[in-house]
Amino acid sequence: MADLIASNRIKRVQVTALALLMISGAINYVDRATLAVGMPLIRPELGLSLTQSGVLLSAFLWTYAVSQLPAGVMIDRWGARIMLSVGLGLWSLAQVLGGLVHNFTQFIGARVLLGMGESAQFPSCARVVADWFHPRERGLATGFWNSSSSLGSAIALPLLTFLMLNFGWRWMFAIMGIAGLVVAIAIYWLHRNPAEVELTPPEREYLADGLPKASKVTWGDWGRLFCFPTTWGMIGGYFGAMYVLWIYTAWLPQYLELELHVTVAKTGWIASIPYICGVVGSLVTGRICDLLLRSGFSPIASRKIPLVIAMFGVALLTLLTANTSNVTLAITYISGTLFLLYSIACAAWTMATVVAPSRYTASLSTIQNFFGYLGAALAPIATGWIAQETGSFRNALLVGAALVLTGAIIHLVLVRKPVVVGAA
Repeated sequence: MADLIASNRIKRVQVTALALLMISGAINYVDRATLAVGMPLIRPELGLSLTQSGVLLSAFLWTYAVSQLPAGVMIDRWGARIMLSVGLGLWSLAQVLGGLVHNFTQFIGARVLLGMGESAQFPSCARVVADWFHPRERGLATGFWNSSSSLGSAIALPLLTFLMLNFGWRWMFAIMGIAGLVVAIAIYWLHRNPAEVELTPPEREYLADGLPKASKVTWGDWGRLFCFPTTWGMIGGYFGAMYVLWIYTAWLPQYLELELHVTVAKTGWIASIPYICGVVGSLVTGRICDLLLRSGFSPIASRKIPLVIAMFGVALLTLLTANTSNVTLAITYISGTLFLLYSIACAAWTMATVVAPSRYTASLSTIQNFFGYLGAALAPIATGWIAQETGSFRNALLVGAALVLTGAIIHLVLVRKPVVVGAA
């Protein structure tokens, strides 16, 4: 086991990297939430209908999803340091521009730019974990950076509500953009890829799977990843999970206001509760994945077991949420749902670090994330349209429950064997 112990230098790199990933990931999700939080003021100022609001909320998601595919290959070719810094700088600029828009079309442009920039964040996180952590330690490490998305959402709702009510929604966008630019500089200054560090032989042995290989990922290699049932099982499962997650990410403040009649001032604090549960879910599941692997389960099974169980749980809790009008019960069910959704995300991202060699980590994770965010992009539009046509969010939640249940079955059936390019 001695050869599996990280040196003090590698431990410092790991701690610094996770701290940077946590901060940038939290900002990532705060920035995503600015539009959802600001919508009660933005919608009347710009004269938007609920359907137009859904389209605007989805503009980021469609761009984010499509940008995943080239981002994965670029990260595997150029490394996480460059892509994290450039991506964060680009999306922070988009936030500043979001505070300057005057019509629907301009806002669409700002959200498209946001999606392009943010596409590099989480695949880069997966690559950093594959670069600097041994496979037996990647579950908890993934749990930490993945929890930043839930932490960011928990912080976002009270923070952005405060900024919006005290400075206006335009300054809310600008302040977050400036903060992101500062963090982008910090990442470039403090983080390094393994190829940029002179490693000792024991350090190289510890990091053997994550060190750069002689050949880089090609577009042909990337295309062959689609030849595996495991890839399609990961895709199917993540599609359903991300659809449900983005029902809440895009619509939770307005769901509380329109469906449960909670005031705007209170929604920021009430809506943060489920996301705090999401932080716990991510960390707990990361630890469970590592413990299952160390207990003798295969790398795939140690991720698949908690992931599938969580997906069935999300389907049940979403069904319960759809059938209650009680604020306390609704928040309880949604809190359980977010706990499990971020458990799913943690298991899914760490699956990408063990199901294929590390040189394909970013490519495979972005394929999974691309299809997941197709589901995410559909959720705001479909939810807005259903709510507008029926006068309630109930049927929209039932659609989400059905999709995540279907995803659980797909993942259970198809994710069985490792992805070995050249052996498909």
